[in-house]
Amino acid sequence: MHIDPHSGLLDGARQRPSPNFDARPPGCAIDLLVIHAISLPAGEFGGPWIDDLFCNALDPAAHADFAAICGLRVSAHALIRRDGGITQYVPFHQRAWHAGQSCHAGRERCNDFSIGIELEGCDDQPFEDIQYTRLAGLARALFAAYPQLGPERITGHSDIAPGRKTDPGPHFDWSRLHDLLG
Repeated sequence: MHIDPHSGLLDGARQRPSPNFDARPPGCAIDLLVIHAISLPAGEFGGPWIDDLFCNALDPAAHADFAAICGLRVSAHALIRRDGGITQYVPFHQRAWHAGQSCHAGRERCNDFSIGIELEGCDDQPFEDIQYTRLAGLARALFAAYPQLGPERITGHSDIAPGRKTDPGPHFDWSRLHDLLG
């Protein structure tokens, strides 16, 4: 995998541009990788709903759970599906709206300095082998493109928004990811 330094796009990723991003603050280095998990509806995989949420096209009538979230303006830089497919929503050098109210090591507003990667998953099911492989490959590409990132600069959404978020959840195998990163 390779990230174009000018466009911030990942080669080979399906591109589905989200309007939910903006510029990072001037001089703000990218130095944190945040791992998330998402499923729409909750606990269900596949379908267009994650794309629709991140692109402000979620139909509130499509599922009872969607009425409460269809007005959210959120995004992630990329999503790794259960089959290993990667969709990119926001160029990595831009600020995606993935972390919300957050704090890491005393720094507020994690969106300013982080990259958000979603895994299609939930708190009560394990992730797929291919998702770990693809996440490790993407992380290595990000480390090459943004040298202030590294294995020690990866965290979960639950760690930067404790009490508010639980993802990537108890089934995410942090040791496995770190082993794949070497």
